[in-house]
Amino acid sequence: MIARVSRYLGLAMMGAFAAAAPVAAQDLTGAGSTFANPIYSKWAAMYNEKTGIKINYQPIGSGGGIQQLSNEIVDFGGSDGPMNDQQLAAAKGGPIMHFPTVLGGVSITYNLPGVKQPLKFTGPVLADVYLGKITKWNDPAITALNPGVTLPNQDIVVTHRTDGSGTTYIFADYLSAVSPQWASGPGKGTAINWPVGLGGKGSEGVSGIVKSTPGGIGYVELAYANENHLPSALIKNAAGEWVTPTLSSVTLAAAGAVAKLPANTDYRISIVNPAGRGAYPIASFTWILLYQNQKDPVKGKKLVDFLRWAYTNGESVAGSLDYAPLPPVMVKRLEARLNQIKLK
Repeated sequence: MIARVSRYLGLAMMGAFAAAAPVAAQDLTGAGSTFANPIYSKWAAMYNEKTGIKINYQPIGSGGGIQQLSNEIVDFGGSDGPMNDQQLAAAKGGPIMHFPTVLGGVSITYNLPGVKQPLKFTGPVLADVYLGKITKWNDPAITALNPGVTLPNQDIVVTHRTDGSGTTYIFADYLSAVSPQWASGPGKGTAINWPVGLGGKGSEGVSGIVKSTPGGIGYVELAYANENHLPSALIKNAAGEWVTPTLSSVTLAAAGAVAKLPANTDYRISIVNPAGRGAYPIASFTWILLYQNQKDPVKGKKLVDFLRWAYTNGESVAGSLDYAPLPPVMVKRLEARLNQIKLK
């Protein structure tokens, strides 16, 4: 996903300074998701003030975080998509555990001058738009979902990310869940072979195209949409409700999914299109990844203590940074899961 803008610049600078500091001066090192950088930087500062422990987190992207952890360069990785079986098998340090930290949603934004009320989309209609099967705003499939809204006979200008992105992963995961044609075609991943559309780098690039192009449609991370006052479509969830993307509706997406998880889950789970009332269907966790078998017991204990503190205290600041906190029932399960980390 994207790095924050505007009021998040201070935290991004904090992350940049931490990344520039000598690794040897740090108690713990991590790398990965840019989406998670603001909250991990905030947590690092709060935890340092409380304990004196220094944490260096480098926002190099989810793929880079997975690679650096797999090569035992850092103590933990950050990723917006879970590792696959092949990636797990290639990790040098043995089994890797996934620990969800916070949640994010993906907003569907658009540019239709004169249309004041929020538009509504179902997953299959969104998939057909991104497959290039629906090309006009007044297509019957869209007008049927938006009674009373006068939609123009205007081309839909599809916009997507060109860079590898956790936001893309979540959106494509959702389209794969609701559209068999999408699942068997473009599929899901941080980078997609898009059937149609214009590409932009980052949410800034996508939103820039949409804002400057009447008829444009794109997907951006929810916090970015909120911060930049972009319109967000209502999406029909699995319960048949029209849901606005908000922090609370994203948290409900996790609650609905977690309720059905087996006790021994590895948390490499998708929560798109979950059952449950009020749940926003295009949502996902971001994960901290770490080795189950910690070779350095002192450093391993510091890492476990930090994560335990994050679940106990860090979740309370998630909303102030436009993240959705984890459901309390999930936090309790994850705190107990920390006991599975082995300190040699």
